[in-house]
Amino acid sequence: MGEFCQDRGARIALLAGASLLVIALPAAAQTTPEPDAVQRQQITVIGERKDYKADRNAIPKLTEPLLDTPQSITTVTGQLIDDRGAATLNDALRNVPGISLGAGEFSWQGTNLTLRGFNARNDIYLDGMRDFGSYYRDPFNLEEVQVLEGPSSILFGRGSTGGVVNQASKMPTMTPILSATLSAGTDETRRLTADIDQPLPELGEGAAARLTLMGHDQMVAGRDVGEYARYGFAPSLAMGLGTPTRLTLSYFHQTENDTPDYGIPWFAGSPAPVARQNFYGFGSDYLNTNADVLTARIEHDFDNGWQIRSQLRYADYYRDFRISEPIVPATFTTASPLPSIQVMRNMWSGYSRETLLQNQTDLTAKFATGPLEHTLVTGFEVGPESSTPEFDNAAGTPLNNLLHPNENQIFTGTNYIRLRADTQAVGFAVYAIDTVKLADQWELTGGVRWDRFDAGFNGIYYSVPPAALNQVVKTNTADELDQIPSYRAALVYKPIPNASLYFDYGTSFNPSAETLSQITSGRSLGVGYEGLAPEKNRNFEIGGKWDVLDRALSLRLALFRAEKVNARVPDPNNPGFNILGGDQQVDGIDVEAVGHITDSWQISAGYTYLESAVLKSAPGAAAVGAPLANVPKHSATLWTEYRLPYGLEVGGGINYVGRRIAQNTPPIETVPGYVTFDAMAKYALTPQIGLQVNVYNITDRYYYDQLHPFHIVPGAGRSALFGLNYKY
Repeated sequence: MGEFCQDRGARIALLAGASLLVIALPAAAQTTPEPDAVQRQQITVIGERKDYKADRNAIPKLTEPLLDTPQSITTVTGQLIDDRGAATLNDALRNVPGISLGAGEFSWQGTNLTLRGFNARNDIYLDGMRDFGSYYRDPFNLEEVQVLEGPSSILFGRGSTGGVVNQASKMPTMTPILSATLSAGTDETRRLTADIDQPLPELGEGAAARLTLMGHDQMVAGRDVGEYARYGFAPSLAMGLGTPTRLTLSYFHQTENDTPDYGIPWFAGSPAPVARQNFYGFGSDYLNTNADVLTARIEHDFDNGWQIRSQLRYADYYRDFRISEPIVPATFTTASPLPSIQVMRNMWSGYSRETLLQNQTDLTAKFATGPLEHTLVTGFEVGPESSTPEFDNAAGTPLNNLLHPNENQIFTGTNYIRLRADTQAVGFAVYAIDTVKLADQWELTGGVRWDRFDAGFNGIYYSVPPAALNQVVKTNTADELDQIPSYRAALVYKPIPNASLYFDYGTSFNPSAETLSQITSGRSLGVGYEGLAPEKNRNFEIGGKWDVLDRALSLRLALFRAEKVNARVPDPNNPGFNILGGDQQVDGIDVEAVGHITDSWQISAGYTYLESAVLKSAPGAAAVGAPLANVPKHSATLWTEYRLPYGLEVGGGINYVGRRIAQNTPPIETVPGYVTFDAMAKYALTPQIGLQVNVYNITDRYYYDQLHPFHIVPGAGRSALFGLNYKY
């Protein structure tokens, strides 16, 4: 079934993309752009703005300015990323309260986050299309990052219970750019990035090419052994910028070769009381990843204001890993002397490959029905996805002392295969979103989407000690076909042109094979979700947005409730499997202020309050009233920057994350909240050359950053990064 689905889906996606190219390209020769249309295309290029406030959506399906979009959306602009010296997507997302970070697992590594109370690891997108790979994303090729909060299946399909993270890539423009940054840090950081954007009139009207480059190597301040080394490049070519028909070809590549760090173990429901630098793995552990994403996009503007847009993507993600997870055996208790405790290493190893081939085609139509003005976005998505991992464990690995671990021990364990799996899926969706202007002050949005998600899982399971190793013990084949609608309805009222009040209702769904797997536990390799219908979610949000100070500063307030109305819980009549018998709820408040207070002073600040709870449960699951995992009740972020005379800039900020639990079933595991302080200074030596220094975690706070029910990764200690910036 899986192979058939993949071939069929590939043909559909390719034919859809090719057919649009055939339709759209000849139209270019028949239409001459009006002068104002050309100007409009030039001024809406992402990246022209050089501050913290964004005004436009990076998702074409959202046609209104951010001020009039009835949803909480936080934009981390490229300027904010640069000022904070963010070198990973995780670091960029620290500017968004309501996001908390999770640690890697057996079956996946890389960027992992919780958004508005729900896991969003599978809700990361690149230019509006799913970015599924298990890798640590570097922002070297990002113009900005937009976080859309609340269920968004109407826009993205499966997932998005708490929201999505969309990365907007740097693309060619008609403005030449030549910039580079060379950085060195106290934690042995060495980083080089470059950005070259060049118009190419010899290739035709509106032709331009862009190339971004990155090389990065670092240790982690306050931690021993772990190392992160990667490089990447992203060339792109655009034709027809500023004309009715635009074609963009882009390729993204990132390779990473790490010594991975799974942090410290839990002990009696709390992080083990050990030094921050303790490393419990082997110095020879490794995590190697490759991400390759090839995209073709064509857009055509018609004379009547309509637009058609089609994007075809092939993505290929690979990883090869051996990682040590530290576990304190249950035989040790709080009565055990700490020096006597020996830490067990759970060894996770294997490899995987994930692929995606997808076509996404939208038609945006503007028309009127009597006094009503419509902006209708309708379209489809189609294409196959696949995941083919092998997961291994090891027996006979040496123990490590809790207080004085030794990473120089030789790995002497015996690897053995646990599982080889193959998931082949094909997704298809059609959707329509209509925004109707009822009058100058009212807008009504309604949307519906229908998804068909067809996944076939095949798993081969192998023996575990004390049986003979690497022997097939069983196979499992599971087919899942989900066909489900998603909805959105919203009302916007504009009391004045620079403010809006809104109410928004939206739904989302989580199928059992959402992660391209039926495995529900990396330890038991159970398939407890098999055969279950999707979980369903709904969100209610009321809020207001107000641009003040001559629209230089954006203020936002939102109150919301997110509900999972049929959460998966253990089946009391069938151990090892689940039923859709639970309810979960998150109530919250979002507050945000972003933009310029004066011409020289700008700010990005936010606060999120989350009250999460289990409302309905079953034996073996979290108790009714328990909070959800990795959900701080309070979180806040602040970053401010001020431009002084003589080319000097200074900035600084805080990040606050409240108390969290790693799991809400016994044993309950808790980490305390924390506050960290960062600072930045820039100095322009010449109009083209500048110096920059960032200092992180100024107070050297020992805090717990990334949580997992079986391990915790501490945050980095105090460090400094010194940069030389060039821009021409």
